Order: sequence, then structure tokens, then C-alpha cells
Amino acid sequence: MLLTLILIGLVGGFVTAISPCVLPVLPLVLLSGGVPAAQPGAEPARKGRPYAVMAGLVISFTLITLFGTLVLSALPVPKDIIRWAGLVVLLLLGIAMMFPAVQDLLERPFARIGQRQVGGRHSGFFLGLALGTVYVPCAGPVLAAITVAGATHKIGVQTVVLAVAFAIGTAVPLLFFALAGRRVSERVRAFRKRQRSVRFVAGLTFVVLAFGLTFNVTDTLQRAVPDYTARINQAIADSGVAETLGSVQGSALQRCASQRSSALLDCGKAPEIAGTQQWLNTPEGAPVTKSSLAGKVVLVDFWAYSCINCHRAIPHINAWYEKYKSHGLEVIGVHTPEYAFEHVPGNVKAGAERLDVRYPVALDNDYTTWKNFDNTAWPAQYLIDSKGQVRNVVLGEGDYAARESLIRKLLTAASPGTTLPAPTHVPDKTPTNWNQTPEIYLGAERADAANGPLAEGTGDFGYPSALEPGEFALHGTWNVGAEALTSKRNAGIKLNFSASDVYLNVGGTGTATATLDGKTSTHTVSGAPNIYRVVSGGAPRQGVLTLTLSPGLSAYSVTFG
Repeated sequence: MLLTLILIGLVGGFVTAISPCVLPVLPLVLLSGGVPAAQPGAEPARKGRPYAVMAGLVISFTLITLFGTLVLSALPVPKDIIRWAGLVVLLLLGIAMMFPAVQDLLERPFARIGQRQVGGRHSGFFLGLALGTVYVPCAGPVLAAITVAGATHKIGVQTVVLAVAFAIGTAVPLLFFALAGRRVSERVRAFRKRQRSVRFVAGLTFVVLAFGLTFNVTDTLQRAVPDYTARINQAIADSGVAETLGSVQGSALQRCASQRSSALLDCGKAPEIAGTQQWLNTPEGAPVTKSSLAGKVVLVDFWAYSCINCHRAIPHINAWYEKYKSHGLEVIGVHTPEYAFEHVPGNVKAGAERLDVRYPVALDNDYTTWKNFDNTAWPAQYLIDSKGQVRNVVLGEGDYAARESLIRKLLTAASPGTTLPAPTHVPDKTPTNWNQTPEIYLGAERADAANGPLAEGTGDFGYPSALEPGEFALHGTWNVGAEALTSKRNAGIKLNFSASDVYLNVGGTGTATATLDGKTSTHTVSGAPNIYRVVSGGAPRQGVLTLTLSPGLSAYSVTFG
């Protein structure tokens, strides 16, 4: 098994290093091995510089990927501080190459430990450490599996072996580029005669690329180049590397989820509902105990109050709870937040009341129960029999009649001879339009606007001449945040959609105006973020919707039904 993981890691790392994601750092790698020394006599140190750069990259890449999320979550610092630190180091190294006075200033603190040259071997190692911090976002199926394992604190021998193999695999082609850069600098006479000019140009390249990475300008290049490694990455994903790293916990649950079966399955012992911050819809907020669930059939539903897919599932779950709770069914809604505002208990309580959630709800702000179940989606439902075994897993919407049939089978098995009431009859509003536009996120972390990449801060925008299906664009002045957009002046959102209904996830105090086919509707917004239906009814259709938000409203996403 370890040999297989090593091979998968090496191949996955190699593929990542020759894929389009390496383009932003490739010029830095090329220059890292070939920057001329600032002073005579440093040639021996510079011979080993490419190897020092790759050693630093492998170490920082591995440590950040494995432990970055774990360490940062324990510190009161921004979650992207490591990447920012790496960009600052790249910027400083670039300025030092351009201006000898800056180089001398930077070298003074290291004089006692032998740090003599920004172009030398020691600085190559530090450059590699910095490159590892900005190289981490290059992700494929192997890196995704390692990152999830680190974020969920499931770091074992297999994860470490895979991470190290991946880092070595990705360093091999990059070392080739670095050695090629050094070779060019040694062979080309112009490099030898104009070392000062070459160092200045190399430093300028570092500075320009540091700014490009900071403002995500390089994303345009990555999107423009076709991913010629996609088939290889898919083959690696199909090898089951994610399942291998999660084999200690949850592999049976993941297999059941992937089957989306309407039959009773053997998905293993039910994980524990733990680490909850608060309970809703229970007597005096008391938790639902494990002992109180003994002998009962239990449905665990993962949801978030601003998730439109969850909204459509709740009426069915309410109906099952009301119909069968006196016959041995318990329902527990595990509210695991998707957005920062969903961590606030008051917001969740208000959202549950608006949605008329009648069953007990556990607030899982730290993702403890989510991780116990190896869950991956909202909504997700886990059906547990009276003996504590998970018998069915469904991710997403639909199949409600089949789910209720399984509930009835388990209730009958738990109490043979019991007489159950007639099945529920709740309309299934799961969308059947397979061309329906997927959810559109509006914050800078996940948005893909037709205006171009969104950077956090205040900016002015203008609508493009046309929008492709599924695209959206901004107009007017907006304050762009990581998760949401806050309207300033003449703020509008235009989107080309395919759906019957359109929902805007928005908070604040003001009005949201929706214009479609020349018809305008106005919606009053008040309080914490909530979902407002801005287009409703009718058959699925293609249209261009314009939303205008009064100043101060914060929009998080647009969903469709």
C-alpha cells in the first residue's frame, strides 16, 4: 500500500509541476538557478543554488500542506498569512537583486551566520521556502486528498508518505527548469558581461510576479492555457487516493454515499454527534443524548440555513418527524455553517424559525460532527437503524419517497407488528431541469465574474457587452469581501441564468430590485443574511436578470430552482 501511495504521489507531483498551474512561478524557478552573483568569488556557492531552492520548496510545500490549516486554526491570525509572508519574501528578494544597498541592508542580520549573498546558496534555500508558500494553491486529486487530511486532522503515516512523495515528484521537473536557467546564464556571454543588468531584470521579474500573484493577475494566464494534464489527473483521482487516506474513518460511509442507493445497506457503525455548541428545539436547549437514542431509528440531516437545497428538503423531514416520532423515529438536524454569518447562533435560530424546522438541531460550528461522518455536502442525510448502524446515505436532494420507504422498513424491523400511519404526501420540488444554472458565489474567494477576478476592497465596475450562460457581472461601486459583496453606489448585478426560480442570499437593511423581461419587482431586505426569491414560478427558462441593491446590502450568493 505504501509503495502504491509513493508512486501515486510521485506521478501526481510530476503532473502538477508540468501543468498550467506552474506557469505563475515558472519564471521565478528559471531565474532562481541562474541569477549572477553580486560579488566575485561566489561561484562555488551558486553552483548548488538550484538544489537549495528545490530543498526549500519541498520542505515548505510539505509542511504547509500537511499542517498549515491545523496550526493557523489555533492562532489568532488570518488564514492566508503564510501565502502573504511568501509573497513579501519574494518581493524583498526581488528588490534586493535590483538595488545593492537594499541587499546589504537585508544581509546585515545574517552576517554572523555566514549569509553573504542574496544570490548565494543560503538565500536559494529561503527563496525555495517562499516559493513553496505560493506554489501550494496548485492542486490536483493527490494534493486535494492531502489537504483534506490535514484540515480534518487525519494526518497519519500514509498521509505524510504521500505528501513527501508528491513534493519530491513536483520538485523534479522544477529542478530541471532551475538547472536549465543556471546553464543558460553560464553559457550565454551576455549574461557574463552584463551581470549587474541581468540581476536587475531578474529582480524586476520577481517584483512583477509577486504583484501578479498578489492580485491574482496570473489566474487569467492559467485559465487561458488548456489543462493538458486533465486526463492524467482524472486517472489519479480514480485510483481512490482520497478513500485510502480516509480508510481509518468513514470509508464505508463514503462508499454508501457514492452508491446513492434506495436500498438498505451496511454502512458501518454510526459516528458520534459531538462537539456541538448549542441545541435548538429541545427542552431548555438540552442536548440529545446517546442513551435517549437507544433502540430508535435516527435520521441525521446535515444542513445550513442559507442553503436553498436544504430549504427544499426540510418540509419532507418535518413531515417524517411529525408522522413517525411516536413510532420510534428521531430526527437530528446538524447545522454546519457554510458562511461566517452562519456561525452566529441567533442567526441560525432565526433561520430555523423562518423555515419552520420542528426537530432538534445541533450547532456544529467547529465541524466536529461533520468530520465524524466524513460528510461532504449540504444537504446530506444518514439513516441509522435501531442498533446504531448506518443503513443508507444520500447527498443532495430528491428520492424522498424511497427514503420514507426505508424509514418505514427500519421502524417495522425495530418494532415487529407495529402499525404505521399512511405515508406522507409532500410535493417534491427538487429541480428536474438538468441545464439549471449552478449556485453563483459572489465573494472574492469563490466568485468568477465576467468582469474578471475579484480582489478584496472597494472598486468600480461596468457591465460587459454580453454575458455567456451562467455568467454574472457587476456594475457600480462595490466593496468586495471574501464571502460577500457590499453595495456602495449604483450597485447592480446582471446574470444570465437558466431556471424557474432565482434566490438571492442577502443581508442588511434596504431594498433589492429585480428586473427581468422589462418587469420589475422590489424586495425589502432586513436583518441577518437570508434567502429572498427574486424570480418565481413558471417553466424553466433562459433569461438575463438585473439586480439593483440599495447601499449597505451584502450579497453572498445567487441560487436557482
